[in-house]
Amino acid sequence: MGRQKAVTVKHDAGFAEKIHLFSEEFLRCVIYIRETEPARETFTKRLYAKMVSSSKLLEDFLDIHGAKNNSNWYYYRELVSTVRNLSEASYSQKHIFKRFPIYNLAETEEGFEGGGYATHKFLVSSLRRISRSAIREAKRLGIEFPEDRFSWDDFPGIASQIVLNADIDDENMEEEKRSIVKITTAFLRVAKEFETLGFYEPYSLDQIQALVPSSFNEQETRRYEMVVHSLQSSFDTYVTRGALRVGDIKLKRLRGYISIVLHLLELSRRLLHYYERHLLEVGYKNIYKEVRHKLASAVSPEEILDRIVNYGLYYIWYFLVQGQDVAQELLNENMEQGSVTVGIPQELGFHSRPCMLVAKIVEHYGGQVELLVNSDRFDASSVLDIQWAGGKIQKEGIKEVVFKGDARALKDIQILSSVNYGEDSMGKGIPLPRELSYLKQ
Repeated sequence: MGRQKAVTVKHDAGFAEKIHLFSEEFLRCVIYIRETEPARETFTKRLYAKMVSSSKLLEDFLDIHGAKNNSNWYYYRELVSTVRNLSEASYSQKHIFKRFPIYNLAETEEGFEGGGYATHKFLVSSLRRISRSAIREAKRLGIEFPEDRFSWDDFPGIASQIVLNADIDDENMEEEKRSIVKITTAFLRVAKEFETLGFYEPYSLDQIQALVPSSFNEQETRRYEMVVHSLQSSFDTYVTRGALRVGDIKLKRLRGYISIVLHLLELSRRLLHYYERHLLEVGYKNIYKEVRHKLASAVSPEEILDRIVNYGLYYIWYFLVQGQDVAQELLNENMEQGSVTVGIPQELGFHSRPCMLVAKIVEHYGGQVELLVNSDRFDASSVLDIQWAGGKIQKEGIKEVVFKGDARALKDIQILSSVNYGEDSMGKGIPLPRELSYLKQ
C-alpha cells in the first residue's frame, strides 16, 4: 500500500455525498475518544453504544460499496470495523464492572477486579490509537470532518441512586420449581463441559497461540454463549420475580453466576472475532499484510490473546465452577423426588457396565440419587459406590434394591433395569431403548 497522497473522493456523486454523511457521527466519536482523558468513569456504556452504532452503520455502507475489495478504501474500512469490535468488547467489560457488585456472588479471588481493569485499560488504549489512525485516514481520503464535537455531558453514566420499587409478584410456584430444575441442570452440564477445556491456570503466549484458533475459537465461544444466554433468558422469563424481591439469596446468586459468565463469553467472543478476522495472518496479498501490520501496531495481537485466555476464558471457568454448588443445592431443593424398586442385573450383578450406566444416568440429570441396600445408602452417581453396594448385594443374596432421589433419573433407571441394565445373560452389551440414547455418547 505504501505512502499515499491525500485524495479527494472522486467516485459518483451519490457515494461522495453519503460517505461524508455516514462518517460524520463515527468521526465525532473517534475525535472524542482521541481528545478525552481515559479515566474509568469518562468512558461510559452510552459512549460505547454510540461508537458501536455509528461504526456499524458506516461499516455496512462501506461493505455495500465494495470497500473490502478496494485498495484505496480497504484500510479505512478495517479501522471502522476495529472501532466497532473493540467498542462492543468495551461495552461488555463496562457492563461487568458496573453490575458485578449486585450479583451477590460468593467471595471472589482478588485477581478478577485487577484483570478486569487491565482489560478495560487495554481496550481503551487500543481504541485511542485506532482513533488517531482513523482520523489520519479520513483526512487522506478527503472526508469532511464534522464541526460539532461531543462533550463529556453527552455520555453520562447509566446508573443513578434511584431504585424503583419491586411490586411485581408471581405465585406460580410449581412452574417456577420446574424451571429452576431445568436451568440448574443445564448450568451444571455446561460447567462440567467447559471445565474439560482446561482454562484453569494462566497460559503462556506460546501455549495460547497453539490453542487459538485451531483448538478454541470464536465459533466455540459462540456456542457456549448461546447456551448460557438461553439459561439467562429462561431464568428471567420463568423464575418468579417475587422470589428475588423477597430475598432468595440462592436464586439471586445463581442469576449472578449466569450473568457474569454470559458477559465474559460476550467479551471473549468479540475479541476472538476481531483477532481471527483482522489480526491473524491468513491473507497473502500485500495490502492485507500491510493493513494487518498497521492494525497490529495499534491493537497488540499478543495482548489481545492474553486478555482472551488469561482473563476471559479463565474467569468463565472460575465462575462456572464457583456456581456449581449453589446450582446443585437449588436443583436438589426443587426437583421432584421419588423412589423405585428394581431388580439387580441378572447373572453378573453390579459389575462395571451396569454401574457405569446407572452413574451416567444420574450424572445426566444432575440431581441427587441414592442406592439403598437395606439400611445402607450409596451415592448412585459414583461407579465406585455402586460397586461397593454390588459386593454387599452379592454377599447377602439380595434380589431387589431401591433407588431414591431425582424422579427424572429414577424413571430412566427403571427403563434401564427393564433391559437388564443393557446386557445379556453372558454380560455382553445389548441395544438400549431410545429413551436412553444419551448413554451412547
